[in-house]
Amino acid sequence: MKVRRKARATALQTLYELACTRHGTEDVLGERIVQAGLGEDAAAFTRTLVAGVLENARALDRQIARHAPEFPLDQMAVIDRAILRIALWEAGVARITPLKVAINEAVELAKDYGSDSAPRFINGVLGAVAPTLTTEEKAA
Repeated sequence: MKVRRKARATALQTLYELACTRHGTEDVLGERIVQAGLGEDAAAFTRTLVAGVLENARALDRQIARHAPEFPLDQMAVIDRAILRIALWEAGVARITPLKVAINEAVELAKDYGSDSAPRFINGVLGAVAPTLTTEEKAA
């Protein structure tokens, strides 16, 4: 598995656990990073993803809701919401990953961690958001 993909998977696992429990962020992050055997750079990327998603969760959720109105956030699978948040944060907020790469990585995470229909759902939502992100990129 590629280093960044492994870091994203670790971030996803962390965000999922945080959403489903009352565990502390640093405890969960530390435990997941050790279990994944991440090196220093990958661990730093994981921490950056988790922090970015947590800090921007409300704004990311508004973006998801705007582009997937038929799927209320409170009824969306926790894992799907976390995957979408990661991709949107990476490509749209932090702009550390090209949009096409972020979408591809999100679909791969959905294949590994989501339901059978998750990859298609993730691709559809991110595809709907993509024009707004590319417009913002051109404006910047």
